[in-house]
Amino acid sequence: MPQSLNEIINTSIRQLTNSDTPRLDAEILLCHILKKNHSYLYTWPEQQLPDEQYQQFQTLLIKRIQGEPIAYLTGSKEFWSLELEVTKNTLIPRPETELLVEHALKHLPLESSVQVIDLGTGTGAIALAIAKERPQCHIIATDKSVQALQIAQHNAKRLEIYNIEFIVSDWFSSKLQPASLIVSNPPYISINDPHLTQGDIQYEPLSSLVSGVDGLVDIRQIIVQSYEHLLNQGWLLLEHGYNQAEQVRHLLAENNYQSVITYNDLAGQPRVTVGQCG
Repeated sequence: MPQSLNEIINTSIRQLTNSDTPRLDAEILLCHILKKNHSYLYTWPEQQLPDEQYQQFQTLLIKRIQGEPIAYLTGSKEFWSLELEVTKNTLIPRPETELLVEHALKHLPLESSVQVIDLGTGTGAIALAIAKERPQCHIIATDKSVQALQIAQHNAKRLEIYNIEFIVSDWFSSKLQPASLIVSNPPYISINDPHLTQGDIQYEPLSSLVSGVDGLVDIRQIIVQSYEHLLNQGWLLLEHGYNQAEQVRHLLAENNYQSVITYNDLAGQPRVTVGQCG
């Protein structure tokens, strides 16, 4: 027997005991099945869901109950007001990373026409956000994963953002022209971190998350190599773990970066550290 949208949501909330946001999860999955926005659920709460769509919803709900991320179930995630396609080949864009975009833009005046490099672009979230806000800049988005880069290119085409060049590169393994700003949200989790087996993160690609025993292998490489790829007075901006800020600042200072400073995310955790090439 068909159930109303309101009944489905309430039943789902009781089932999603492992989620911190059970109502939101249920609503997102329903909107995805219905191809409607959230306002539809509140406008037509008594609307009944046909059997076929109900079965589709139940399939997704079971996967969510088992812990699979919402973004992978719907194939999309919003970042910087951009709706991005997401697959299991890419890291899921997170709100904390918008802090990286925010500070990148502070170093790029509105009329900037400089070159920016986004290392390890994944879905293209950072590159696309910067490219949208600074349309005269030339953004180079790199990733060692061909599959991830294809998703990023698809997102750019769908969003009609054209000032990005996509290059397959493992950090600086490909020849990249010097830039005024380099930005990266690299892997920064220790291989022994227990969080790797918890929540959404356990479903994401390890190569986008793990960086050696201390979580700093990739950050060290980026800091050293970026100095040679930054124009004079250029900036390097890095996202890192909440407990890595002091080490990242030390690495930047050790490699001759100036004006090193760390910024906190909305949760008050040190999340982004920047340094300037002297």
